[in-house]
Amino acid sequence: MTEISAASLAERLARVPKLVLFGVAALVQIALLAVMIIDRVQVLRDGTEVTLQTRPIDPRDFLRGDYVVLGYDITQLPAGALRNQPSGERHPLVYVKLAPNPDGVYQAVSVHAAPVAVTSPEVLIRGRATYGATCGAKSDLFCETLTLRYNLESYFVPEGEGRKLEDMRNQRKLQVVAAVLPSGRAAVKRLLIDGKPVYEEPWF
Repeated sequence: MTEISAASLAERLARVPKLVLFGVAALVQIALLAVMIIDRVQVLRDGTEVTLQTRPIDPRDFLRGDYVVLGYDITQLPAGALRNQPSGERHPLVYVKLAPNPDGVYQAVSVHAAPVAVTSPEVLIRGRATYGATCGAKSDLFCETLTLRYNLESYFVPEGEGRKLEDMRNQRKLQVVAAVLPSGRAAVKRLLIDGKPVYEEPWF
């Protein structure tokens, strides 16, 4: 019965004009793109703004176009209470509690394997451990130090502007204002040089 149904379905698809099939495929792609845009707009619109300090990192990869590679003071963190606890996987998600210092720049307070409660102005940002979750005899424990990615590590800029901004980053003059949802998801909202906005991420 299944074979007959499959054959019948194949015959029916064969009768559908290719132009219609291409149109359906295009609509599916547009719908997926729209979902991605709406999701990003939600983060930028509803997320709590936090200012993060960037830090010098290795030279950028020129294969990806004109963009700024961003590393943060919260990129590498002590595992704290997570050390020697089961990591569950090679690159697990973790949650970092952030709080502002006297200058208004958010710094890490603690790292957690699951969401924890925070009190304003604290926020909880979600990151993925790219290094530091494979210690122990079975390589399944959190190490002493974690390297984390927050989906904030690159920012595309107008052609010719990337190198200048990276120079500012390496002088620790570049800061990032990120929008962070209660779920921990984050997106770059704007760039600051010496505390002044230089680029604002458009919603669309």
